[in-house]
Amino acid sequence: MSKSSNFDRKMTQHRWTICALLFFATTINYLDRQVLSLTWKDFIAPEFHWTDAHYGLIAAIFSLVYAFGMLFAGRFVDKLGTKKGFLWAIGVWSVGACLHALCGIATQWWVGIEGYDAMVAISCAKTVANIISVSVVLMIFARVVLAIGEAGNFPAAIKATAEYFPKKDRALATAIFNAGATVGALAAPLCIPLLAKHYGWEMSFLIIGALGFLWMGWWTFAYDKPEKHRKVNAEELAYIMQDKDEVVVSAETQEKKLSWGQCFKFKQTWAFAIGKFMTDGVWWFFLFWTPAYLSDVYGLKSSDTMGQLAIFTLYAIVMISIYTGGKLPSYFMVRKGLDPYAGRMRAMLIFAFFPLLTLLAQPLGPYSFWFPVIIIGIAGAAHQSWSANLFSTVSDMIPKSAVATVVGIGGMAGGIGSFIINMGSGVLFTHAYETNMTFMGFSGKPAGYFIVFCVCAVAYLIGWVIMKRLVPKYKKVEI
Repeated sequence: MSKSSNFDRKMTQHRWTICALLFFATTINYLDRQVLSLTWKDFIAPEFHWTDAHYGLIAAIFSLVYAFGMLFAGRFVDKLGTKKGFLWAIGVWSVGACLHALCGIATQWWVGIEGYDAMVAISCAKTVANIISVSVVLMIFARVVLAIGEAGNFPAAIKATAEYFPKKDRALATAIFNAGATVGALAAPLCIPLLAKHYGWEMSFLIIGALGFLWMGWWTFAYDKPEKHRKVNAEELAYIMQDKDEVVVSAETQEKKLSWGQCFKFKQTWAFAIGKFMTDGVWWFFLFWTPAYLSDVYGLKSSDTMGQLAIFTLYAIVMISIYTGGKLPSYFMVRKGLDPYAGRMRAMLIFAFFPLLTLLAQPLGPYSFWFPVIIIGIAGAAHQSWSANLFSTVSDMIPKSAVATVVGIGGMAGGIGSFIINMGSGVLFTHAYETNMTFMGFSGKPAGYFIVFCVCAVAYLIGWVIMKRLVPKYKKVEI
């Protein structure tokens, strides 16, 4: 038996258990996030008399709070450590998810009207305005709590990845746990509309929100730093710490923290933030608006079998990012001998071209709704592959003590971009509907969607060019 095979045989594999935990946390994260997008159009809007602008406002505020929450969450996780930081994050967002269920009951109590059918039947303008204002405020409060907690997921997950994986494996590990976003989005249309249809939309929030509390128990017993964990033997620890600049780290360096101001001095931080700002909004637009798009333009409700199949197919296509997100940059690094940053940037450039297909989503839609479904799925897969490598550029070049902080800064930038696109989309779609706006041969809401698709198409290439200008070559931050 060769020496290498003997090494592999003796090495434990606990790092992949940690990766699985991160995967399930991200899956729950996106399930909680998706409940509103899959229930508002067909279940909540009739009861609360919402328009696209109301939903856009709620989605935009979630994005904005998430943005600033990411900034503080990264710092919070760096201060508390990965284990405690993640527990706090998922605990808060699970409470927030469950709070959504109270919005319906509280709104009915406040306006003095009981029952879903009675709320839907209200036609008095003053009462409708009261229902709208109360329900929107309550839903925003629930979304704020959800956003604050969810902001901690990616800073904690990236920090855990940096602690448990060597650089050459981080893109793959990140792609795997990041695929939880896709799996969550994939599972959501199969279960959430059915829960809402049979048990009420409130129950769908409660059941999905409770999953986070189950995960917390698993995390409590399964996670510790690799050098302290009883399930990580010497061989696996040596594998994890194989990067030369991470094998020997002094106690002084380990404890040295970077402030936000110090992190903003690095071009690597700005490159990551720009990449997130330009592209996160695209993914969130697909995530928050695709069910409404299929309902508005093609009459496919999320509670109907064909609507569920369309959304399921879309996110099934996105699943290919599990493979492409890690394998393509590894090919450039291992086969072509490129350094981690150069390999990731080359892969990201390739991924950046695929969203251009969204320019065809609306023009091909009149032939069959399957064309935009497939195209959005391909663009979503490209985003997830792009995102996995974008996250990995942080752990490649930023010291571990500041990884979560920099991820938080980038997350804030991405959240601001998402706020802009969600708020703008809601206002645009309402305006397009009310004025029957025309654009490139389309009118009404289809014209509005076409405009947003055009923005989504070019965002990645613009982001890549700016990133490359800021950080042309691999350069590790020294502290």
